[in-house]
Amino acid sequence: MKKVLITDDTHPLLLDGLERMGFTCHYLPDITPAVARKIISEYQGLIINSRISVDRSMLDAAKQLRFVGRLGSGMEIVDREYAARQGVAVVSSPEGNRNAVAEHALGMLLALTNNLLRADREVRQNIWRREANRGTELLDRTLGIIGFGHTGSQFARKLAGMEMRVLAYDKYKTGYTAGMPWVEETDLEAIQRHADIISLHLPLTTETRHLVNKKFIDRCKTGFILINTARGACIKTQDVVAALERGKIGGACLDVFENEKPTSFSLAEQSLYQRLHALDQVILTPHVAGWTHTSKRMLAEVLLEKIRAVVFPQKLA
Repeated sequence: MKKVLITDDTHPLLLDGLERMGFTCHYLPDITPAVARKIISEYQGLIINSRISVDRSMLDAAKQLRFVGRLGSGMEIVDREYAARQGVAVVSSPEGNRNAVAEHALGMLLALTNNLLRADREVRQNIWRREANRGTELLDRTLGIIGFGHTGSQFARKLAGMEMRVLAYDKYKTGYTAGMPWVEETDLEAIQRHADIISLHLPLTTETRHLVNKKFIDRCKTGFILINTARGACIKTQDVVAALERGKIGGACLDVFENEKPTSFSLAEQSLYQRLHALDQVILTPHVAGWTHTSKRMLAEVLLEKIRAVVFPQKLA
């Protein structure tokens, strides 16, 4: 009997599709990493989101494993090189939530530049401050996109009608703005020099960890807005908070954080995040940019098709 362990919430169509492929699905969205490691030897397939890391020890325990399916895009939680050596296929589904992330990033930016959250809070208290809540339009401003993969390119598409100057930088690509005449392919230095808004769309790697630090920030325009819907550790939170406090960064839209488990905060982290939360020029969301009702289904659909290609490659020949 072929079995798949599903360790996080997903759309039912993924379970239905796997069962049609002949797998028995064990749906355990609340399973702990320790328990998953203990029972993984029984399974030929593993579905994860972000809570379960597939490291060497997990792969060594997974004697029968044929594939790992990642709901989403972040692959830093999977040792892909070791998985390949073990003959384990690894697939992800960034196509499933790229639109959700792009829409969320634009929504956060519009809410920040138009003071929507503050204005809403005040009106609910019968406080009527029109001048204090005067917004700033995006028209003719320059926005830089760092990372032009699934979400970066989708975000650029959302900006097509915004009448902005859109700059893009991707270290590992060339010619990636073909078909998008409103986007200029450039380098990192140009984005730092010209961008009023900088949006990160990067995986978490040794290169991108703490990419946005004091040195990076000091090279940017004073008052720029930072958007991060990628990975929390792509920014050095301490440096970003300090730059927000002194006005070097004019505002921030953050959906991801270096530590996303408030109950585990150290005393230093408690102090740091209290400073961040006290700032009026930030919009914060709990890592939900890619987790809409629509993307929940699309993530499952994309992942199912990729797993099907792994399990039945001869049907694609």
